[in-house]
Amino acid sequence: MADLPHHSERNETPLERADRNFGELLQELRVTQTGVQILFAFLLTLAFTQRFPTLDTFQRATYVTTLLLAVLAAALFTAPAALHRSLFQKNAKPLIVRVSSQLASAGLNVLMLAFTGSVLLVVDVTLGRGAGIAAGAGTLTVCLALWRLLPRLIQRRLTTAEPPQPAPHREASARSR
Repeated sequence: MADLPHHSERNETPLERADRNFGELLQELRVTQTGVQILFAFLLTLAFTQRFPTLDTFQRATYVTTLLLAVLAAALFTAPAALHRSLFQKNAKPLIVRVSSQLASAGLNVLMLAFTGSVLLVVDVTLGRGAGIAAGAGTLTVCLALWRLLPRLIQRRLTTAEPPQPAPHREASARSR
């Protein structure tokens, strides 16, 4: 980890940092948006299957809730593009980045619930209610562990680790030979 550059070593202006951060955020959103689109398409098609009319009240409620969560996740993940477009060339890039980051975080929370609901529904229909609840709980646990706990553990490790030391210049090391 000592090879990673410290953010103060980037030597970038606040606007350059905002541009870089927004570019990184958009890359993250591209990855997540694909998953949301696949999940949403899957959920949309379920209502038109032959088996859908046989769903019980719990399964239908889970379906509708999960469908709405997927829509909300998609809206949250596309909102940064709409925000950027609306505020383009209005000297608002740092604010756009902060708000977009909050929207993306909210989108991940909603997506976690949409994943949980979709797994709950599919396993409930195929294996039964108990298995569905267990699979949904497992999905939620895995997402919480990977998306919330893991970043906190890494952050704790970063804050307790020694700060990276600047690498010596080549000229200085060449003179010492």
